[in-house]
Amino acid sequence: MADYDREEETTFVVEEVKMLVKECADTVLGEASYQHSRVSQWSNSVVEQCLSQLSKLGKPFKYIVTCIIMQKTGAGLQTASSCFWDSSTDGSCTVRWENKSMYCTITVFGLAI
Repeated sequence: MADYDREEETTFVVEEVKMLVKECADTVLGEASYQHSRVSQWSNSVVEQCLSQLSKLGKPFKYIVTCIIMQKTGAGLQTASSCFWDSSTDGSCTVRWENKSMYCTITVFGLAI
């Protein structure tokens, strides 16, 4: 196995994770209209779907996934995070997904085992 292949297996590949997260948000939220009563269910489903798909990658990582769903009303939202870790293997990415009635911000942290 080439060194590049080994490195690919043990590093957090941001583009790969972003694609996976966007697919999960599309699957769970799709064209749904914002309903306050369903936000908790949607958030849990997005997180569970992401964790399920991330584990299927078979990489030696522990994952942390957060999800914020917000109705489109013109209000602002600012988030930030910081980590102290091994930047050669660990990583994070944030995906902003939206449809006509809501925003969904999903953050994934991947920590090498």
